[in-house]
Amino acid sequence: MKISLLDRSLYYKGLMILIRQDREIHEKEKKLMMSIGKKLGFERKFCAKTIEHILVNHYITDEPPRFSKTGVARSFLLDGLRLSSIDGRIHEAEIAWLASVAESNGLADFWAAALEQFRSSPPAGISDDHFEVTKFQW
Repeated sequence: MKISLLDRSLYYKGLMILIRQDREIHEKEKKLMMSIGKKLGFERKFCAKTIEHILVNHYITDEPPRFSKTGVARSFLLDGLRLSSIDGRIHEAEIAWLASVAESNGLADFWAAALEQFRSSPPAGISDDHFEVTKFQW
């Protein structure tokens, strides 16, 4: 799927906002965000600085991203679910924020179904190859 530079930026920023929802950035989240940043075409140094400062950067609001394509928004929600479970626990703040992303992108029904499926059969192990972001082209 084709993804624009703006949507790539929103995707990465959105995932960064998601991982700060529980007010703690875990090592697995850091590693995964470095990998996702690389897949989206961002420099390693930029990704490392963003991760380092996301908890204290008050200029980045929790406003949900609004993507230009529904397919990108769907991929974001699925990746958000996977990422939120990487630390072994999905926090209510993460679920609530992802729900706001779904609402903002007109995907409330899709989100409800995806969350239900995820909760009924969570993945056994998650690696960066399981993320939708690997399917993007630009």
